[in-house]
Amino acid sequence: MRKEDCFYLGKIVSKFSFKGEVLAKLDTDEPELYENMESVLVSMRNNLIPFFIERSRLHKSALLRIDFEEVKSEDAADKMIGCELYLPLSFLPKLEGDKFYFHEVIGFAMQDSVHGDIGHITGINDTTSQALFELEKDGKQLLIPVTDEIITKVDREHKVIHVTTPDGLVALYLE
Repeated sequence: MRKEDCFYLGKIVSKFSFKGEVLAKLDTDEPELYENMESVLVSMRNNLIPFFIERSRLHKSALLRIDFEEVKSEDAADKMIGCELYLPLSFLPKLEGDKFYFHEVIGFAMQDSVHGDIGHITGINDTTSQALFELEKDGKQLLIPVTDEIITKVDREHKVIHVTTPDGLVALYLE
């Protein structure tokens, strides 16, 4: 399976016990959805390798304590620290209304209530404290905050996100 067909679930941050258990920091608002997984894809040396889970449970909210079938020693657990965890996109629960996954809106058009068409979404930058839509319009890049206050409607059928941007934000880029 390729990373493009998967979503990032989290990262193994430390070992938990001398028996090979590890703790993974999950990148989700609902960690409990992933508490009873049978397996997960682990990124090792640029490959996604399936690992089967013997037992997993939440540990201090967003951490998942995982006991892999194949990892039974501290040494084996040490080698997994820092590895990223992935699941196939088909495992994501369907979102409705104005909620969306970042990967799902790439390529959507964006319509502003004042300026009309302000471009197509080429990416989402979530490395900053505020996630930003990255838009392309007539060779120019626009950055629009991903916030509930700005997003007025997500039209999946027509692949359009409707927004009402703060005064002056779009003009800063296009004028």
